[in-house]
Amino acid sequence: MPGQVHDTYVAAIQHDLVDLPDDARRIGVVRRPTSWFHGAVDENVPALGPPEDLLEEATQREEDLKMQGICDDDAQNVAWDEVDFGTRYREYLATEAGSAAVDGLVERLREGEDLVLVCFENTEKKRCHRTILREVLEERLS
Repeated sequence: MPGQVHDTYVAAIQHDLVDLPDDARRIGVVRRPTSWFHGAVDENVPALGPPEDLLEEATQREEDLKMQGICDDDAQNVAWDEVDFGTRYREYLATEAGSAAVDGLVERLREGEDLVLVCFENTEKKRCHRTILREVLEERLS
């Protein structure tokens, strides 16, 4: 029986705001983890973070929108749409580097390991690449 995929954000773990299975492995999926991020996860797989150019483009667009007076959460979501973040991240996951990292998680899930994908974004108000990654993993398992 395959393992399950969960996802959350690092602050939810740090402040005990999320109920996760005790035996689930916490997998960081960020390119640029901080030292305190490492303390909340069992491991980090930078190849599962969005590529640097996509991150930079989305961040710059978000900052531009904030300068125009759009609030933080809305700016992130509008920037996400304008740079076609979701599609481009899925395309990245289909590249050699992205696909190899996804394959590694799929294999672990097939072996019955439960995984929790962890990054920085609270998805109550903002979109996040880890929800796309979760969908990709679930698609590959079916």
